[in-house]
Amino acid sequence: MRAVIVRNDQLVIDAYPDPEPGPREVCVRVHATALNRADLLQRRGAYPPPPGASPILGLEMAGVVEAVGDEVVRWEVGDRVCGLLAGGGYAERAVIHEDLALPIPDGLGFEEAAAIPEVFMTAYQALHWLGRIEAGAHVLIHAGASGVGTAAIQLARLAQAHPFVTASRGKLRACLDLGAEAAIDYREEDFAAHVRALTDGHGAGLILDVIGAPYLEPNLRALALDGRIVMLAMMGGAVVEGFDLRALFARRGQLITSTLRNRDLAYKIALARALEDHAWEAFARGTLRPVIDRIYDWEDVEAAHRRMAQNRNVGKIVLRIR
Repeated sequence: MRAVIVRNDQLVIDAYPDPEPGPREVCVRVHATALNRADLLQRRGAYPPPPGASPILGLEMAGVVEAVGDEVVRWEVGDRVCGLLAGGGYAERAVIHEDLALPIPDGLGFEEAAAIPEVFMTAYQALHWLGRIEAGAHVLIHAGASGVGTAAIQLARLAQAHPFVTASRGKLRACLDLGAEAAIDYREEDFAAHVRALTDGHGAGLILDVIGAPYLEPNLRALALDGRIVMLAMMGGAVVEGFDLRALFARRGQLITSTLRNRDLAYKIALARALEDHAWEAFARGTLRPVIDRIYDWEDVEAAHRRMAQNRNVGKIVLRIR
């Protein structure tokens, strides 16, 4: 097969050995994959794949089942599937455990389906499993125009919660159009003060954060009593200088951290099944939708990476594999 290979920090398409499905795996002819910030880190050597995972970039894919392992019962050759990968999405073929693969929702194409697994599973995990979201809750979502952010806005609305977001000025309108009740320009506004004003001084009961160290103190000012901060990344830095734990105790707050890529297979399968049960009918109805910023032919993968690195995207950047 052909795959995108990292060579001297350049992305090139070259020949690569075909993956072989294990007894309970399916081999998928990949039609589309999508970018994640982990891809930018991995190509620099800063985020290696878990042991046993493909070294090829790409954490999600959509395509058609091309071969099945001897013990597979869930899928047949020709089925249209999408799914979360530990690696291997930037290629013509990828293997996935049969229970981790998901049917492509009715009415969606390969490019749309490829934009679902990573961000919607991450957002669902953060909101429901970790954040324990409830109807009527006020939820602050940082980087609201990112892939995870656009998914979280929609899932929060589906849960009948009240999503607020932070984003740069040029992306605020897109967040409001997706259902955010307030969109705060993080460069020019004090988001903590804004959130407290929006909630009559109570604060947000749940905060989804991907920025890390620089936002810890203002997040605590924005947090409601007994609230939860779910931290998914540290894009702004990892070290908090001079932090006083009394600020966390004062809110009786919970600080929860999570990653998804290095979770075990059973956890990922349970999460995939939970998201399918919760969201697949909503995708078919159009109540939920993957937000696609731009679709690139995979020959233009370097341009796609530059767009993400420059933080220009609203939603997902998708690669069409041909």
